[in-house]
Amino acid sequence: MSKVLIVDDDVTFCLMLETFLQKKGFEVQQSFSYSDAVKKIKSFSPDIILTDLRLPDQDGLQVLHFAQREATGVPVVLMTGYADIRTAVQAMKLGAFDYVAKPVNPDEIIITINRALSQQVSVESRVSLSGPLSFFVEGKSVSARKISDYVTLVAPTGMSVLIMGESGTGKEFVARKIHQLSERSDKPFVAIDCGALPRDLAGSEFFGHLKGSFTGAFADKQGQFEAANGGTIFLDEIGNLSYDIQIQLLRAIQERKIRRIGSTSEIPVDVRIVTATNEDLKKAVSAGEFREDLYHRINEFAIQVSPLRERHEDLVIFTRHFLELANKELNKTVESFSHEVLDIFLRYSWPGNFRELKNIIKRAVLLSNGPVIKIDTLPEEMIGEAMQQEAAELHPTAFSFSKPEESQPEAMAEMNLKETAHRSERELIVNTLEKVRFNKSKAAKLLNIDRKTLYNKMKQFGIPLQ
Repeated sequence: MSKVLIVDDDVTFCLMLETFLQKKGFEVQQSFSYSDAVKKIKSFSPDIILTDLRLPDQDGLQVLHFAQREATGVPVVLMTGYADIRTAVQAMKLGAFDYVAKPVNPDEIIITINRALSQQVSVESRVSLSGPLSFFVEGKSVSARKISDYVTLVAPTGMSVLIMGESGTGKEFVARKIHQLSERSDKPFVAIDCGALPRDLAGSEFFGHLKGSFTGAFADKQGQFEAANGGTIFLDEIGNLSYDIQIQLLRAIQERKIRRIGSTSEIPVDVRIVTATNEDLKKAVSAGEFREDLYHRINEFAIQVSPLRERHEDLVIFTRHFLELANKELNKTVESFSHEVLDIFLRYSWPGNFRELKNIIKRAVLLSNGPVIKIDTLPEEMIGEAMQQEAAELHPTAFSFSKPEESQPEAMAEMNLKETAHRSERELIVNTLEKVRFNKSKAAKLLNIDRKTLYNKMKQFGIPLQ
């Protein structure tokens, strides 16, 4: 069981975070001041420290300094309601593992903790319920089976893998499966989000630095390449790296050696490179924004991950999976989804993919009062988009009538067209009203008309006002 020390003078916040982390299987202790944190670091020997920036007797940076002196290797994550980039840069230059802004997002803090702990041991022994490996299950669609076949094929090799796909499609899950099925599975898996990495800290994060190598470098820092030695390093959103870091990265991959900032000696490293992007790297190469030689180094084998909107077979599997996760996390017993909700899920475009699906279901479970998730627990914009998609499907059908016989009068054809169009419009209005339980304001909003127009349409089509 991993041990977490929370340092914050907000007693209520500490208690809430402690309860949440304990439910996730962590052993937790609290400190409300710097002086007490110093004692707890010595007596409790935490595996990770979460500290507020503002404390009554010192600040979080002093907690960081003390941890670096007395608890070498223990990652420190700073939390603050006074979030700004200058403080973030300073904290990370000093060796903080990460920096999160209050109010703290529970899913984000769990992911950050797991990322930090993965530097110490193999991630598979640390990941909790909200971790990336339990975030997904294996899909059954043609696309999912193809990905699984590719992963099984490439995992035992030493090839560099480039995973492509939209944000939220599970690229890190694919990367972890590659590591899990490789000969390096008992070694570290280290994930770096290149999109969230400040440009002036990227070199230090990748390769480490020596004490005094730049302003604020008060201690030696091990880079992520050293932390991943013998295992796998996953570079998410690699297309966001600056050109100068791309050069350093290419050198590290080619020579299998790194040099800490401020050092003249080289350190040999043995890591497998797995990268991911939601951008078109070929286009970035053509535009001169991404090095072509680096592109070919990381793209020895490519895997394309399809978006959720193209994987309806998997959608049904994942709705059940995320329902179980949400029930466990929120201590609820929701059993299923109404037919209307499932219909909306199948029509919705899911721009946030699996990550959005997980959040939508968690929200719906929280709002549900009974055993079935109903349409009123879904965001209005989501219902609106699904209704528009339904309208788009209905109206083309309404207008695709057979060409009238030459003998049929033109007036008759026009009348048939009108009747068909009116019938489809009435059906759309009735379906919308039923899905929002005849709430006229919601129905008008989803249909993109005002209430007066809706009432007129209902009167025109003989729909009861109820």
